[in-house]
Amino acid sequence: MEPVATEEPRPQQSQTSAATPASSARQVPVATLHQMHPSLLMASSSGDPEALRALLDVDVPRAVVIVDVPAAGETPNGGAAVVQETREHHQQAPAAAAAPSLLDGVTPLGDTAFHLVAKSGSVDCARVVGSRARRLLDESNSMGDTPLHCAARAGHRAVAAYLVGLARGEPGAGAGALLRRRNARGETALHEAVRAGSEEVVELLLAEDPELARIPASRGGASPLYLAILLRQTKLAEKLHDKDPHLSYSGPQGQNALHAAVVTGKEHVRKVLEWNQGLTALRDDRGSTPLHFAAALVCRQLFHTDRAALYLPDGDGLFPIHVAAAAGERGAVAAFVGACPGSAGLRDARGRTFLHVAVERKQVGVVIYACRDRSLTWILNMQDNDGNTALHLAVRAGSLRLFCPLFGREAVNLNLTNANGQTPVDVSLHKIPPGWSYNQNSEVRIHHALLVAGATSGACRRDHFRQEYDDRHRVKSKQDIKELDRMKDLTQTLCIGSVLIATVTFGATFALPGGNKQDDHPGGGTPTLAGRYPFDAFMVANTLAFIFSSVATVSLMRSGSPMFNLLSRRVYTRVAFYFVDTSVTCLIAAFALAVYAVLEPVAPKTATAVCVMSPLVVICIKAELWMKWAVLAGPFFVRKGPIWTIGTYTKVLVGNMLVGLWPFLLIFLWAAYGRDNLVSVLESPAPPPQPLI
Repeated sequence: MEPVATEEPRPQQSQTSAATPASSARQVPVATLHQMHPSLLMASSSGDPEALRALLDVDVPRAVVIVDVPAAGETPNGGAAVVQETREHHQQAPAAAAAPSLLDGVTPLGDTAFHLVAKSGSVDCARVVGSRARRLLDESNSMGDTPLHCAARAGHRAVAAYLVGLARGEPGAGAGALLRRRNARGETALHEAVRAGSEEVVELLLAEDPELARIPASRGGASPLYLAILLRQTKLAEKLHDKDPHLSYSGPQGQNALHAAVVTGKEHVRKVLEWNQGLTALRDDRGSTPLHFAAALVCRQLFHTDRAALYLPDGDGLFPIHVAAAAGERGAVAAFVGACPGSAGLRDARGRTFLHVAVERKQVGVVIYACRDRSLTWILNMQDNDGNTALHLAVRAGSLRLFCPLFGREAVNLNLTNANGQTPVDVSLHKIPPGWSYNQNSEVRIHHALLVAGATSGACRRDHFRQEYDDRHRVKSKQDIKELDRMKDLTQTLCIGSVLIATVTFGATFALPGGNKQDDHPGGGTPTLAGRYPFDAFMVANTLAFIFSSVATVSLMRSGSPMFNLLSRRVYTRVAFYFVDTSVTCLIAAFALAVYAVLEPVAPKTATAVCVMSPLVVICIKAELWMKWAVLAGPFFVRKGPIWTIGTYTKVLVGNMLVGLWPFLLIFLWAAYGRDNLVSVLESPAPPPQPLI
């Protein structure tokens, strides 16, 4: 119904003044159909039936109501405005009989007074409005909600019962028409009661209409049962089914209640399957069956009920085993394979097995399971539509954790080519950018491991391969510019550390542990601890730390200077990187020796503990190297045998210890040499006193 705007004739000021004092009242025109009067909005929302009744009792068409506005600090009686009407307006009432009523106004959301009192939960207010404007019972707001929707959403059972009783007296369909009214989302008041978790309102609505839970029909939106299961309202779900076993199982986007059950838990799956086992093969709008949604805890119930569901793909061609692998559900994959071994070889629209999907989604647990299960050997070398095996994808991902399980299986072929003619070693080379890179990066370790294992390149000309490599890394991605930016960032980071070490070691030279001797003693001004082995070793370590950090600082200054070409800057960066690490090693040694020299005479155990804990910093520097070599130990043991693995790892261990820990040899050997050539200042005669001039 279109709102009718009616221009109200303003009453004379003298009439208003005669009715009420000007100090305590103001004129407020009655709201039109498209805007609710603020007094009615306040009275309907407050839940105060007396204030609402007082307002509506004086509701005369075309009247100008005088709202008593309390002064500051005053509170109106009953918490509501006192409404008065002038005698002159009573006299004008017959002439304005066709004007709209106060109850015809709505809020900006389209709520009538009936909507507001239903939300407030006051059944007395509902009776006041219902006795005066029963027609508002069927009115909908902008969201399509009736007052019954609002009462059910708020869980107000008494108000809902009054509205149902009021509708029951309507001629024709009675209360059934109101109960089955659907809002803009296609939901009835029963949906709102389920969403609110109100068992009382649900029982009320089902008692009035036992078949209300059949709305909507199949694939028509979310049913009350779907909402109850999705919200884990187990009692409500059972109540709905007990009242009507033929209720709707529909859900949004073509889903059904079983789709929601597999998300919410095992108990819900069991109940839904008891009620309707035919839901297992039903698909949603994307072609997903409930088994695609299944988690590891509940999937067994589903595929044991209907194993054929394992072989139903979704709209993207993914089978349930692919979905389980993508989600990292190792238990679900194992259950699928155990029940139906042939499902392991199912391929999606892109030709991928579940192992391909697990590698692409970086689900390490599923990859480890597939590599350890000997019954799955036949799928390890399967290729997708692009010719990629799982090993190709693992190398492309650049993850050692994905690569090692596949690399450690002898059944995995290292030399299969994809559609581009590339073997895994070619893919690994493409992952390494040209120029300077850290030799412990996963991409570098993977490439080195493949070469060590005897992997070969594909059948393509090396110059063509190199041209493609250069085009990809240099031309397409502007690799040189990116490398300069990375080198600039590295220079700034390392320079802070190297300058800090140089500053600390320089200061430690003149603030020696133990202090210096007094000038009036023999050898005045010399270190107190001079001649002791820990002190001499400290001086050597401190000096080496200062020298190495200074070399690193100078190298970093040159690597960051645009005067040098890119090749020279790479060399200086490598030099700086090595000497910063070495200076840290010397600094830790100097710290431990200084503490030991000071504490050993008085607290030897504490001094020893400090020396034992200090090398942890050096171990952390090499932690990445040892961890990655440890991860590759098992695959190397399988591919190259125990003798080669033990020999190679021994060489790596000894070589890295010599490269990283050689400063310790120099520190302690030189300190020992200094003790053998010690010159004691105590044995030299004291200098004669100088004559005073």
